[in-house]
Amino acid sequence: MSIDLGLRGAIVALCLLIAAMALRDRRDSTAALLGAALAIGAAASMICSAPTFPRPFAWWGLLLLALSSANCVVFWLWARAAFDDDFVPRPWHGVLWAAVAVAQWLDASGTTRSAALERAIERTLSSAFLGLALLAVAQTLLTWRADLVEGRRRLRLVVLIGASAQIVLNSYLSFVQQPSIRTFSMASVANAFALFVLVGLSAWNLLEAGTRQGSILMPATSVPLGAPAKASGDEGKPAAIQPALLRRLEQLMTVERIYRRERLTIGSLSAELGVPEYRLRQLINEGLGYRNFNAFLNHYRIGEAKAALVDPEQVEVPVLTIAMDTGFQSIGPFNRAFKAATDLTPTEFRRLAMAGNAAPKNDRLKIGQSS
Repeated sequence: MSIDLGLRGAIVALCLLIAAMALRDRRDSTAALLGAALAIGAAASMICSAPTFPRPFAWWGLLLLALSSANCVVFWLWARAAFDDDFVPRPWHGVLWAAVAVAQWLDASGTTRSAALERAIERTLSSAFLGLALLAVAQTLLTWRADLVEGRRRLRLVVLIGASAQIVLNSYLSFVQQPSIRTFSMASVANAFALFVLVGLSAWNLLEAGTRQGSILMPATSVPLGAPAKASGDEGKPAAIQPALLRRLEQLMTVERIYRRERLTIGSLSAELGVPEYRLRQLINEGLGYRNFNAFLNHYRIGEAKAALVDPEQVEVPVLTIAMDTGFQSIGPFNRAFKAATDLTPTEFRRLAMAGNAAPKNDRLKIGQSS
């Protein structure tokens, strides 16, 4: 009991420290704000899941329980924000969080007065925990290949899958155990120790961020493109970014337009440059400022597409043809990437561009008629 409660107290302290640091230093980052919410939810979970926590729950206990149960939603959102640079929170995400919290409150408060309904709510919540954990793992795996931030690539599997395993374990235990019967056991201690290790690593990463570019767990909102190439701080080591290699990459993209190649991957591009994949990721990330390989390719593809859409000689060329010519495999990804870059659809962009080209001609006609 002493070990279990001690670990829980340490976890709560570290979680509150993480939340305070995130709110103090990274309030402009969606991932950092979600990380702070995740830490607060984890602290609430450690408190209200302790076998010595008073039951039936008081109103403040129900609040802690709601924060704890809805943390699976926060975890999934944090995974998306941390590993997908284009993620934007939506109102329905908040609705989902509130729905899980209310369901847990109804189950714990006993207001339903129906054993069958309570069991159904418990099973639904357990399924939601498992499903959201699997979605978070899927987010990690689907975006891992295109991730250019080396530190984030190393830590994402350790932290995210480790935390996912924690949620999956809790979901499994909720299926096979009676939630009303909680006792100190080796399983409880092991569960608390595993979470203590994860939270300790997270706190260490944040505390070490002051000596590096920043925290990988809670990245800044944006990274400016066109960042200068970085030289090594150690005179005994070669520069991290070789200008000649950077110029060769720029030539491939701007002159040879290799981004048009079908299904271009970071592996094939590194083979074209004759460098290992990790060197190419470092080159694109540190030399050009991109955090994602697809965003790097789309920068050049969208640039060529914009030039084609404003060209009067290509006014009859279908948008789909332009999309395929620039390297996109279908119209859907092209439309999404184009709107993300310009806030306009390709058709709207072309229409405004053509209207702008026609305006000077109409003005010249009016001047000629008046003279």
